[in-house]
Amino acid sequence: MSQSIQPKDWAPARGYSNGMLMDDGTLHVSGQIGWDKNKNLVKGGFIPQMEQALKNITDVVAAAGGEIRDIGRLTWFVRDKSEYAEKQKEVGQAYQRVFGKHFPAMSMVVITELIEDEAVVEIEATAYIKSKL
Repeated sequence: MSQSIQPKDWAPARGYSNGMLMDDGTLHVSGQIGWDKNKNLVKGGFIPQMEQALKNITDVVAAAGGEIRDIGRLTWFVRDKSEYAEKQKEVGQAYQRVFGKHFPAMSMVVITELIEDEAVVEIEATAYIKSKL
């Protein structure tokens, strides 16, 4: 069995779940882009979108009863590897504003497109929610 996870104040997901909490406590967070709870993409490019995507992940984890330290894996999908590389300092600062000093296992995949045309980054996560046990 599994339970669909949806933060209470978010616009509903259509055709997917923002998170799926499994009976063993594993939480799969679907790819999050830089849009707000009303599905409006934040302005300003890579850094604001990345930071919002990370905030979205923490919202889904919190809705499942977890916290940042429960996140064990992030997979990043970026459209422009050079932009990511050129903005490493800003990436680190934005990351730490959301995740602090928690650094789960991470992978990055460079892609040509995302479903939302103006999105430049999408991040998915896996967490383990101990309270589920």
